[in-house]
Amino acid sequence: MKTDSTLKDSIPEGHLERVAEVLRRGGIILSPTDTVWGLSCDATNADAVARLYGLKRRDPSKSMLILCSDLAMVERYVGAPGAEAAALLTASERPTTVIMPVKNQSNHLAPNLLASDGTIGVRLPRVDFFEALFALFPRPLVSTSANLSGMPTPMSFSDIDHSLVAAVDQVVSPTLAPTAGVAKPSRIVKLSPDGQINIIRD
Repeated sequence: MKTDSTLKDSIPEGHLERVAEVLRRGGIILSPTDTVWGLSCDATNADAVARLYGLKRRDPSKSMLILCSDLAMVERYVGAPGAEAAALLTASERPTTVIMPVKNQSNHLAPNLLASDGTIGVRLPRVDFFEALFALFPRPLVSTSANLSGMPTPMSFSDIDHSLVAAVDQVVSPTLAPTAGVAKPSRIVKLSPDGQINIIRD
């Protein structure tokens, strides 16, 4: 495990490259997101996904969401989002995860990542760190809160279980957290086939 330090307004040289290389090797990172602290791995790597489930002691039947850089990545790996889903992903003031059916049969998402009904939760994180990371690692990232299954969601780095910090392959510096961090899980919505918005978590 390696921890890097940086300033809020800059990413030190080599930092992103190290994080991207960890992800390419199937590793797990611990990082701040646009909501709470999260654990991430390559969403196309089934072995990495399985390891992440084990790390969290999470039931594999409970699917995890993915982070994408933009709507083009969503379309490539999940399927073209409808107008309602696109609006929720891009226009919502609050970070919003949209549960969508995986329509793209040629996608390369890890099969052990999808829910039993063939859906996946998707969010577009609006933070500079992920924008820069996706430029080096242009694949979806699994994202799940940095807690052991059944335990409270950590609101700050100091709340994260020490066993998780020690077990991941890369810790992104706490100083890369958004200046006005949300420190709250995203809203989760699911769209019905007729486009109706169902709020799963507000």
